[in-house]
Amino acid sequence: MSLGANATVVRPFEAPGQFLANLDLDSAADLITAAADVVLIVDEDGVIRDMALSGDDLEGSLLLDWRGKPWAQTVTVESQPKIEALLRDHGGLTADGVRWRHVNHTLSDGAELPLSYSVVPVRRQGEVGRPAFCAAFGRDMRPQAAVQQRLVRAQQTMERDYWRLRQIETRYRLLFQTASQPVIILQGSVDKIEEANPAAHDLFGDTAKQSGWTLADSLDAPSMQALRDMLERLRSSGRSEPCKVRTTVNAEELELTASQFRQENKQFYLLRFVRAADMAQTSVSQAKQQLLQVMESAPDALVVTDLEGRILSANRAFLDLGQLGSEDQARSELLDKWLGRTGVDFRVLLSNLRQHGSVRLFATQMRGEYGSTAEVEISAVAVTNPQPCLGFTIRDMGRRLNESTRGDKELPRSASQMTELVGRLPLKDIVRETTDLIEQLCIEAALELTGDNRASAAEMLGLSRQSLYIKLRRFGILESTGEDVH
Repeated sequence: MSLGANATVVRPFEAPGQFLANLDLDSAADLITAAADVVLIVDEDGVIRDMALSGDDLEGSLLLDWRGKPWAQTVTVESQPKIEALLRDHGGLTADGVRWRHVNHTLSDGAELPLSYSVVPVRRQGEVGRPAFCAAFGRDMRPQAAVQQRLVRAQQTMERDYWRLRQIETRYRLLFQTASQPVIILQGSVDKIEEANPAAHDLFGDTAKQSGWTLADSLDAPSMQALRDMLERLRSSGRSEPCKVRTTVNAEELELTASQFRQENKQFYLLRFVRAADMAQTSVSQAKQQLLQVMESAPDALVVTDLEGRILSANRAFLDLGQLGSEDQARSELLDKWLGRTGVDFRVLLSNLRQHGSVRLFATQMRGEYGSTAEVEISAVAVTNPQPCLGFTIRDMGRRLNESTRGDKELPRSASQMTELVGRLPLKDIVRETTDLIEQLCIEAALELTGDNRASAAEMLGLSRQSLYIKLRRFGILESTGEDVH
């Protein structure tokens, strides 16, 4: 190959001695030190006789003085064959120039120092044969290693981001393809359909699967105008209200909602179509959810059991009546553990439910985990679909019974009124309550007739004063007067 007339040919020094022959020792040392980051003078046995470092960072990293030690003992086990090869090759000169070998030195703190070495034999003037010494020039590879490490980390980060994007795209595709509602993506305008999911193809029929299909082929003219107006409002204000559209095939009415997004500096619109039946189902689902929230927060206890009376679910009011900390304590337990004075009450309740399907105002008692009792009134219903179960509404009647039996100052006017207490209270309680009521009314009447003269009232009732005072304390009448009892 011929060279041009103006080409420059770079040749090695033809007579380097004429430039370096007269250097003093200090200049020669400076020249050698400047040639590399680390310079080692190694004898024919591979022992380091002298060394020079350039840079404070290396002096702080080495920490050990390698003078007098075999060079191979200052490196890691993996690098020792490389040191032996450098010494054996007497410099490693090849046709391409000096050969550099990467080795790792072991430091005193256990870390490694990466250096790249090239060995040059040192001959005295007139010396022939194997040189007695060689100079090992080392370059600090830590900056390159740090760059390589950053490159590896950057590649790993890019790889993770790539797979994350692939996973996101896969999830998007899966969601888009399996969505039950028809979804269409437009690019810029209603005439450019970017993508439509299978539900949209099912909605608009075989026409939607043809090449060049647009929404104008499946929606009537008023619907297309409403769609254009909605997209215009969405483009200008960033929001739009749903609109009603109608198909041309079967005149089915749909509710259309739209949202916008940008990708690769392009404007896209996502259209979602909802059938009237789906809208009704969504409304029913929301109503049921509200009903469940109301039942959970209701002041009356609500319980759902299986046909044997084992609790499936209970609200907070039932847990409060039963003195329970959580619903898990009640689940799978029989309801009669907390309900009924005896096991007979719950068996009678279940029998009526199975026979009639519902029970109203069944009076019984609720027992708590820690011994509390409450008079309650139960209404229940048996449900057969979709899964057979029993529902109970339990109302605390303790306050109402107290007001009706103790606060009412009139005696029952008929036997039917007295029999209303049957089922609510045991017979002995009914007799005791009736007796106490009559006693209280007689004492209050005597005090009223005597102008709150207790001595006269006791004489009128045929009681001693001490017995009268005991009954006044019992019925709470003593606190309503200002007279002291001695």
